[in-house]
Amino acid sequence: MINILLAEDHNIVRNGIKMLLEADEQIRVVGEAINGIEIMQQVELKPVDMILADINMPEMDGMQLLKEVKAKYPHIKVIMLSMHEHEKYVMEVFKYGGDGYLLKNIGSDELIFAIKFVHQQRKYLCAELTMMLMDKLLKNKTFFAAMPDNEIDFSLRELEIIQLIAEGMTNLEMSEKLFLSKRTIEGHRQSLLDKTGSKNSAALIRYGVLHGLIQ
Repeated sequence: MINILLAEDHNIVRNGIKMLLEADEQIRVVGEAINGIEIMQQVELKPVDMILADINMPEMDGMQLLKEVKAKYPHIKVIMLSMHEHEKYVMEVFKYGGDGYLLKNIGSDELIFAIKFVHQQRKYLCAELTMMLMDKLLKNKTFFAAMPDNEIDFSLRELEIIQLIAEGMTNLEMSEKLFLSKRTIEGHRQSLLDKTGSKNSAALIRYGVLHGLIQ
């Protein structure tokens, strides 16, 4: 069971996220808050594995909360949920120890996947932002200065899935396109991450581009 504290100052948004999370039997929302101060008060009283927090909150915002949590409770995972697409925010979150960064327009499938992915001691950046950053990298000619030969043996299905990941598809979309279960898709995604030593989707796509696996 993944015990989550949810921080969001808009009641409707917070209630909607809570419903999505609690629809999964492996996730439990153990507390809610409208700012970082309330979260820090609850962390001391409840078993917490992860905090899902908005960046923009009154009194103590998400960034300050992140710093406080990582300083006092480094074992607790922190995922930021935000409307900000600018890479400055993304870099700040990961710079201060954040474990994930999600845009608020993501689907429920990706939200649940991200939480479980981060719970496995990994970092996660949502697909939309991953593609935006990849577009920037693709326009940088020095990015392709070195193209090492690929010696890893990938299955045809794995090559198909890494291409779809690069196209920004979620697990659910890939599942419907390939007529495979979500669990099977997650298994292939995990296999790709393990084989390439990638920590997240962005690193996996970068590997695929560098080694000619992505068209």
